[in-house]
Amino acid sequence: MIPCGWSFDNSYARLPEVLFTRLAPSPVRDPRLVILNEPLGQRLGLNFSSMSSQALAELFAGNRLPTGADPLAQAYAGHQFGHFTMLGDGRAIVLGEQMAPDGKRFDIQFKGSGRTPYSRNGDGRAALGPMLREYIISEALHALGIPTTRSLAVVTTGEWVFRGTPLAGAILTRVASSHLRVGTFQYLAMRRETGVLNRLVDYALERHYPSSRGGNAAMALLSGVMERQAALVIEWLRVGFVHGVMNTDNMAISGESIDFGPCAFMDVFQRGTVFSSIDQTGRYAFANQPGITQWNCARFAESLLPLLHPDPVMAAGMAQEAIDGLASLLQTRWLSMMRAKLGLAGEEAGDAGLIGDLLDWMEERSADYTRTFRSLAAETLPDDSLFRDAPFLAWQRRWLQRLEANPGGRKAGRAHMLDVNPAVIPRNHKVEEAINAAVLAEELTPLHDLLAALAHPYEDQPSLEPYTRLPESAQRVYKTFCGT
Repeated sequence: MIPCGWSFDNSYARLPEVLFTRLAPSPVRDPRLVILNEPLGQRLGLNFSSMSSQALAELFAGNRLPTGADPLAQAYAGHQFGHFTMLGDGRAIVLGEQMAPDGKRFDIQFKGSGRTPYSRNGDGRAALGPMLREYIISEALHALGIPTTRSLAVVTTGEWVFRGTPLAGAILTRVASSHLRVGTFQYLAMRRETGVLNRLVDYALERHYPSSRGGNAAMALLSGVMERQAALVIEWLRVGFVHGVMNTDNMAISGESIDFGPCAFMDVFQRGTVFSSIDQTGRYAFANQPGITQWNCARFAESLLPLLHPDPVMAAGMAQEAIDGLASLLQTRWLSMMRAKLGLAGEEAGDAGLIGDLLDWMEERSADYTRTFRSLAAETLPDDSLFRDAPFLAWQRRWLQRLEANPGGRKAGRAHMLDVNPAVIPRNHKVEEAINAAVLAEELTPLHDLLAALAHPYEDQPSLEPYTRLPESAQRVYKTFCGT
């Protein structure tokens, strides 16, 4: 067994076994450590300094399990692109729940760890490229201050996976507040396991919303999840993030971003931006994400109906009222976020028009989303013909006049803008560059350099210039693929 500070208390494994299947990760032939997130390990109370690279590889491949692990694959269902299906962890195993030094509980999950009873026709494995993408994106979101699952390690397996072509196999170690999903509750509702559903609601409240216990537990959980999901999706919009596959099984009860398949960050601002190769209708486009959040929460509410009220009509009315309120919450949060991006304090009647006019101009001129807002925060605008455009100059006069109404005037507004508008995001061409170097040439320097830059997203430093530079037309990534 492997020491290094593991302290497991596996509460999910004490729930009814209809929710999971116990099984160990499938051993791999020749694991090799690719990357280890030592600061995250320290956060979890883990010290890997005494372990060799090979011992770490064996650990994070699942070949050797630490004391206290109780590995299991979780069962859940979900609406995938609007269509309901029974699912489950088809290639992931939760090793256990690590208790951090501050008392917080974190799931430790291996992704790509082999077949499970929920694999259907899959091989249970994952390729190196998608595992590195999840590592990069999750750590970037964390640095941006956005709730997210995180990545502790990536190892290669020494085995091939076949996705039309042979690819290097890999396993990601994911860290999450939990892996409870909207789809977990849908799974029990579909099976009419009302007793277990009631127990899961109590468990979710205790684990994620302890201050909301008491009264109607199902309504308390629904309200808490809606509040956190509204906050999360607006944060995505703040930084131009497109998740790409907002299925209900990819919505975490904790309010963390989870499952980074065909996700990407916008360069050019277009409300209808879609990167995912499988999103043919634009269901999960950039500007559609708040609406999809509401739709997913409605599906969550449906799964809780038997617990909201014994009278089905009353239960439906309670759920509908809650979901209707989410629409106004999303709009309020979006306006508040956009005011912050423009340095606007307080609320004025013309703010929505001012914001909308800027976004319309950005879309018409194909302006870069991140660069535009960061430039507005500067004392002087870049010497760019874009900012000499007559419609922009007319808008700028209105905006500057509005800034003057702030306490502290323009200076205070712009200072605040620097805290909410990042200079550095994981631009798609840099992400692809780092992944390709690692996968095709076993060269990890671009990956480490990118991660170092992404760790300081709100800083303007000359050394970060390669990561703030806009992509050339040929470098732009228009399609991403769900490989995770």
